[in-house]
Amino acid sequence: MIRSVAYTSAMARGILAVLSIALTVFALADCVQTEDDKIRGLPKWAWIVLIVLIPWVGPITWLFVGKDRSRPAGQGPRRQGPLAPDEDPDFLRKLDEDIRRERREKKQRGSDDEDPGNPPQS
Repeated sequence: MIRSVAYTSAMARGILAVLSIALTVFALADCVQTEDDKIRGLPKWAWIVLIVLIPWVGPITWLFVGKDRSRPAGQGPRRQGPLAPDEDPDFLRKLDEDIRRERREKKQRGSDDEDPGNPPQS
């Protein structure tokens, strides 16, 4: 009985240690990748020190306070430009030009094959 309690306690401490490391790594990566103009309160280097040296408190503080996560009203993430090739006017124009050119070339080849001086033989 005592062994199972000790084992459970050690397992809980191990899980907490892994969660603490995972939270620290996530917060640190987020802080390092964040642009300087989106960081609030402290300079980036100070946030990095806080995240690394104070377990749980540093990473959680960074996630809730350190980064400006607000977006302009009514705007979500937007992708610039067309979403697919068939929505791109330049692509469609080039495609139309290519089709017309191929038809002209095919028509010219067809008229070259039917030379009036040499009728096709059957």
